[in-house]
Order: sequence, then C-alpha cells, then structure tokens
Amino acid sequence: MTAVHPKLALFGGEKPFPVIPSCEHFAGSEKLILKALALQDSLGPIFDITCDCEDGAAAGQEREHAEMIVRVLSSEVNKHKMAGARIHDYTHPAWKQDIDILVRGAGEVLAYITIPKCTKASQAAEMIAYIQKVAVTRGIKREIPIHILVETHGALHDAYELAALPWLQVLDFGLMDFVSGHHGAIPASAMRSPGQFEHKLLARAKGEVVSAALAHGVVPAHNVTLDLKNTETTFADASRARNEFGFLRMWSIYPTQIQAIVDAMKPDYAEVSDAANILLAAQAAEWGPIQYDGELHDRATYRYFWEVLQKAKLTGVEISAEANQAFFS
Repeated sequence: MTAVHPKLALFGGEKPFPVIPSCEHFAGSEKLILKALALQDSLGPIFDITCDCEDGAAAGQEREHAEMIVRVLSSEVNKHKMAGARIHDYTHPAWKQDIDILVRGAGEVLAYITIPKCTKASQAAEMIAYIQKVAVTRGIKREIPIHILVETHGALHDAYELAALPWLQVLDFGLMDFVSGHHGAIPASAMRSPGQFEHKLLARAKGEVVSAALAHGVVPAHNVTLDLKNTETTFADASRARNEFGFLRMWSIYPTQIQAIVDAMKPDYAEVSDAANILLAAQAAEWGPIQYDGELHDRATYRYFWEVLQKAKLTGVEISAEANQAFFS
C-alpha cells in the first residue's frame, strides 16, 4: 500500500497553518538586497528577505526603486524565491504604483507583500483588493501572501479584523512606530529589552497581536532588535518573543542577527526526533491512533508534530534519514 503523506492525511481540504522561515531579514538598497540574497544562498533557505520600498526608496525615486526590486528578484540571483517586498503605506501616493510595478513585474516570484502603518482594517482591505485586481489583470493565478504591520493604535484595535483578511500569511508587530505613537507615555528605553517585554502597554499589544494571528491561522512576527552587533542580545530577544509571547517569526535588520534568530526559534532536537518517530509510526498505521513511549497519539497530535518537523527542516535541525525520505524527498 502506498504511504499517504501528512499533507494529504491530516488536513483534508482545510487550510494548513503557514510553515515559513522564522527569520525575516530587511534590506533597502540594491547593494544590501544583493548581499542578503548571496547570504541566503550561502546559509541556505533558512530566512526570508524583505526588499523595502517604504524606507529603502529615496523621496522622488519610488518608481525606480520598485523597478530595481523587480529586476533583482526576476534575475538568477534570486535562487530560492524567498524574497518579498514592503510597499508604501496607505497615505503615501506611491502605494498603488508600488503594487502595479511589483505585481506586474514579479508577481510570480514575490514571496509576499508587506503592508505597513494601517490605521484601520478597511485600509488594508482596500490595498489587498488592489493587489488581487492587479494580479488578475496580469493573469497571476497564485495567491500572493500578504503581511500586515500592526504599529498604530488603530491597527491594534482592529487586529482581529486584520488577521481575517484574505491572502494573509503574517501579522507583524512594529515596535518603534507603536512606541512613538504613545507620545511619551512609553519611554524610549522600552524600545529595548527588558522594557519591550515588560512595559504593560507593550506586553498587552504583543499578546493581542499573537492572539489575533493564531486565532486566524496566520503567523505572528516580532519586531527587530536595535542592538546590531551583539548576537547574544538578538538571541535573548528572539527566545523571549518565542517562549513567553508565542511569536513564531522575527525581523532581522543586520546580517549577524539572522542566525541568532533562527537558532533561538528553531524547535528542540529531542522534540524533532519524537516528531519524526511518531509520524513514521502514524503513517505505517495509516494515520490511525498509535501508542508512542507509553502515550496515545492521534490526528490532533500528528498535526502538531508535522508542523514541528516542517519547522525543523526550515531551520536546519537534523532529521532522521528515514523521516527525510518519507516526508521531504
């Protein structure tokens, strides 16, 4: 009998939770984008790259910047097709132009489009609808994953509405703009650790973003670490974000932060080993209930362990040869 893959056995038409890299690296200029793509090729496909139209483009050069991103992502240097783009916000006159250029020129290879600084869900909904319209006009049949930044009071208020929007893959938390929007009520020290995790307003906001994202089956992503050179700080921040708040992804703004984030958010090796053994036994039992190490497992736990195994693959955690052959060959 042919072994049934977990993708077919465990979801039955239901949309599975997105399994994407735990690190998202931002790059603005062409030089930094090319450097990031080269690093992605060197380290392997363990992180995504966000090509930044919002902060990366010089004023008055928005068109040229978006066209540069299309040119780079459409070239052979984009080997893994794991690069997306952040467009301008709803109030900026270039946001539709960004979409026109990016979707028409690179819609088949864009890993995602990030929408920043929405103040209400209706703005994001309008922007997504425009992305969908341009995609249809261009004949692009795939859903282009959408990421939305929660970095304003309005976006936090509408977090559950944002998380429910079509094509959404990631709900991001933007710390610096969120702190700035509090007009001094949150001190600048809270842009760093430990304040960013312990200030009551920030802890509440992060918890709400994670809850909204997970309730709607999208990935919650954590803000950057400002300390660019100390990888131990990045690792500690990523660990707290993952283990205390439930974030499953984090931004990087400096190359040395990438591996620290991946290491902090990768699944535990012992759990990966258990996941492989449980799924192999489940597959042999045609996905019926099994006993493993004295415990009962069924489809509910199989789904959990399948996500663990996929995350292990993305983050470079060692997986047994038998599991690799069964599930990833």
